[in-house]
Amino acid sequence: MVRIWVTIGGCPHTPSDRSGAGEDVPGTAASGPELLQSALIEFARESRTSVTAVYLLPPDEPVLQLAVLGGVPWEISMPWARVALKAPSPVSDAVRERRLVWVGGQEELARRYPRMALIVPYRFTLAAAPITTGTDVWGGLVLHWPASHPPRPSPREREAITATCHRLGLLLREAADSGHRVRPAAEPVMLPPLRRRLAGPTEAQAAVDFAERLPGGSCSLDADGRITFLSTEAAELLGADIPELLGTKPWEALRWLADPIAEDSYRAAMLSRETVSFIALRPPDRWLSFRLVPDASGISVRITPTHSTHAHAPVSSPAASRPPTSPATGRATTLYHLMHLAATLTEAVGVRDVVDQVAEQVLPAFGAAALALMTAEDGRLRIIGYRGYTAESMERFDTVPLTSDTPAVHALTTGVPAFFGTFAELERAYPPAVLQDAMGAWAFLPLITSGRPVGSLVLAYEQPHPFPPEERAVLTSTAGLIAQALDRARLYDTKQQLAHNLQSGLLPHTLPRVAGLDVAARYLPATRGMDVGGDFYDLIRLGPTTAAAAIGDVQGHNVHAAALMGQVRTAVHATAGAAPDEVLTRTNRLLTDLDPDLFTSCLYVHLDLGAHTACLAGAGHPPPLLRHPDGRTEPLPLPPGLLLGIDADTDYASTEIPLPPGSVLALYTDGLVEAPGVDIGDAVDALADALARSDPSGPHAMETVADSLVQHARRSAPRSDDIALLLLHPSSHT
Repeated sequence: MVRIWVTIGGCPHTPSDRSGAGEDVPGTAASGPELLQSALIEFARESRTSVTAVYLLPPDEPVLQLAVLGGVPWEISMPWARVALKAPSPVSDAVRERRLVWVGGQEELARRYPRMALIVPYRFTLAAAPITTGTDVWGGLVLHWPASHPPRPSPREREAITATCHRLGLLLREAADSGHRVRPAAEPVMLPPLRRRLAGPTEAQAAVDFAERLPGGSCSLDADGRITFLSTEAAELLGADIPELLGTKPWEALRWLADPIAEDSYRAAMLSRETVSFIALRPPDRWLSFRLVPDASGISVRITPTHSTHAHAPVSSPAASRPPTSPATGRATTLYHLMHLAATLTEAVGVRDVVDQVAEQVLPAFGAAALALMTAEDGRLRIIGYRGYTAESMERFDTVPLTSDTPAVHALTTGVPAFFGTFAELERAYPPAVLQDAMGAWAFLPLITSGRPVGSLVLAYEQPHPFPPEERAVLTSTAGLIAQALDRARLYDTKQQLAHNLQSGLLPHTLPRVAGLDVAARYLPATRGMDVGGDFYDLIRLGPTTAAAAIGDVQGHNVHAAALMGQVRTAVHATAGAAPDEVLTRTNRLLTDLDPDLFTSCLYVHLDLGAHTACLAGAGHPPPLLRHPDGRTEPLPLPPGLLLGIDADTDYASTEIPLPPGSVLALYTDGLVEAPGVDIGDAVDALADALARSDPSGPHAMETVADSLVQHARRSAPRSDDIALLLLHPSSHT
């Protein structure tokens, strides 16, 4: 069962044949991973493992790399060939913590390693142990047994695992001491299959004769899933000739077997070492039953005609006596939905996103009719999302105390999922239970991440539902994924609220009323996840007919930028009323003394509404736009000034312009005009044209103009920076 080793890596080609059972020992020509073959083959034979693997830890990077593999095809293991040492997996935990990690079954894997269990819906028992000598850590040994193995290791098995790891460690240390440290290759060394016996030519022909006499078809697959033997009747049932099928994989050679269920059944048999059966339709109307019986060397397949069209899904032998489940969704379909869920949850940002993705993916994946997602808040379960239930029914269950005796609370507080296939089962476990949702079966899943309870997930089914062990394991691991995503989402929402509060506290809540001046302001963060910016604007009332306006942009999008923005606003306020060049000079000295390692652009304007003039000074800021009363609009060419916070001795220059009633002065930050691949001069001219086409007359006209300029910027190109805009419009009634 190699899929539990979640990693990234591998090559998309068939590995070369480097298997063999050579008795390599230190001192021989072997200096690669082949050195470990003899010890591993001996242990696998004595311990009857279904999978044996060794991961080695290179000295130069914290990654475990698969070096030796036996019992499962390399093609299946390829995506998990490298495991980050800090990753949550059995082998990395074993190596990192230098202890034996034992996983006794699907449900235990789902609780401890939900992300891995999600893509391994098969029955197995697993052990992972570190390979060490003294203080040196060489890698990890990973072992799998069929699900029939007891869930806990015997003392003898513990001793055998420890002894084998010690033996492997000595081999690795001796090789390193001799100057030939064992390093994993791009592909692992493949251990030969442990066959019970080998046949000679005469016996091989007798085996073929035996298979030909049997009713139905007989087929043999090697460990890689390729057909190595096919009886005449099997070829007739499959509708193909023997030569064209030999050496191929059935689901690749036969289009009608390309349904994922065939390959999934092969993987289930090969990895769990349990008999698996499935039914497939050979067009146009012939149903065939496939029974897969695996061992270390491959899989024997029996093919027989059948008239049954039930359960188009793999069925392992221990489950054969169970009532048939709904044929609506097979394992492959379920895994498709859940892998899609896993991918989309990585992109879900807030709690609302998580709730929507869970509802859209989980219900169809498991055939459930309704779900409710709850979190623990202030000693109560709070419903944060639901699907398939009515709002009225959810109100009855919202704010349930964590001290109440309900299955949702019990799942959260104990961390143990609960499954009730009928209402009678639920009532037996919780006698006060009353059927209120008209459902027939329920799954109550704890949402726990990093050992902390996050909430509970309730899935409800319209009809009684048996919840076989495989489905329970997948549901439990799915809950683990949801818990991690929900925890991240809640943290994101909290940060966003803090960011919003910080930004709101630093920007002016309202702009002061100045007689004879209409104003409008806009602030838009660049993108979701960047809601703390350094853009700012301000309007300061100085006297009955005078005011000051400022706009600026602090480098960066983080708390430090926002804090510096607050200091710049404070400095401008403290010196407002002085000449614009003096305001910038004093503010620059203050920022230079603070040495914030961040720079700030700024534009300061002194307005004299009685004299109909404006005096401006800039520090590395985009030029303001002036719309004349006749509609003609132009950028104002101010003297360039160095950004604030660079040089304490920098001087700034002021420029006075006429600002008659009916004109509009537009102050903005570069987020309104900068876009990838767009010349900044062209962008400023385009913004000026948009302002020229606007109509500043009438009540609330500035609000409309501000909206139109922001919409213009959004339409012209995608933006990657914050936007701040301040419009100043002297009216005729000064």
